[in-house]
Amino acid sequence: MDSTAAAAAAQAPVLLVTNDDGIDAPGLRFLVDQLVAARRYRVLVCAPDTDKSGVSHCITWRPALRCKRVDISGATAFGVSGTPADCASLGISGKLFDGVVPDLVLSGINIGNNCGYHVIYSGTVAGAREAFLYGIPAIAMSYDWVAGQSSVNDLKVSAEVCMPLINTIVTEIKNGTYPQGSFLNVDVPTDAAHHKGYKITKQGKYMARISWEQTVYKKPAVESYQTANMDVDGEKDSELVTPAENDLLFKRVIVGRSSDEVEGDDMDHKSLVDGYITVTPLGALSRTDPDAIPYFKACVSRL
Repeated sequence: MDSTAAAAAAQAPVLLVTNDDGIDAPGLRFLVDQLVAARRYRVLVCAPDTDKSGVSHCITWRPALRCKRVDISGATAFGVSGTPADCASLGISGKLFDGVVPDLVLSGINIGNNCGYHVIYSGTVAGAREAFLYGIPAIAMSYDWVAGQSSVNDLKVSAEVCMPLINTIVTEIKNGTYPQGSFLNVDVPTDAAHHKGYKITKQGKYMARISWEQTVYKKPAVESYQTANMDVDGEKDSELVTPAENDLLFKRVIVGRSSDEVEGDDMDHKSLVDGYITVTPLGALSRTDPDAIPYFKACVSRL
């Protein structure tokens, strides 16, 4: 690399990519491909070495994290034995990438939407939130996978349609005009190739309702990003086990989906189903309904 090219590379915005599906997941790989192909970014990857879907903002406190270089063309990449929040934290620390701190953190692209209450459970959202907590702009990105309708190519299209937003955010960051009070949660509709455009939305109350069923299978034979979100029969090749005496095995099952409200046109899940790429600004504070404050003040005053 000549001195001119080296200087240009040194000035390129630095983007860190993480996820919760794992470093080998197609959503992450397609996103990195798009960033590298843009030829305007320095791309770093710090992602879990195995599937960590649904771990929320869990962190690793006591054990040391194991980091292993992974060959991803055009990027400097590490697979890490931690959670998405761990990976974001390590990636922005300057310790893993020789003092380099990213200008923007991208988490995704997740297989399955992260609307409504799902942001609480989502490792994808947690990866972005962790960066936000430390003052680094961040975007979580997910694709609304529908079994029997979606294909892996839709993840590639999702990466492509997210690029204009990413490019715009980077420009705002470089210009010093990007606001520091929130991070973004982006969901791409099922028909990604024919989306209706970007739409700023609010977090709603959509969620999948979970129950439990007794099972004789210990775990799926392959990682969940290849099965659970893609409607593959995870038990077909699973390990059949005989529980020890007095031991019971239970698995989560989805028993319904609900919003608990009539969602307005500006809510994330409704807008996503309507075909928009939803862009939902989020914070890290958990605020209750303002009407609840007087009630609890009165309760405490009587103690």
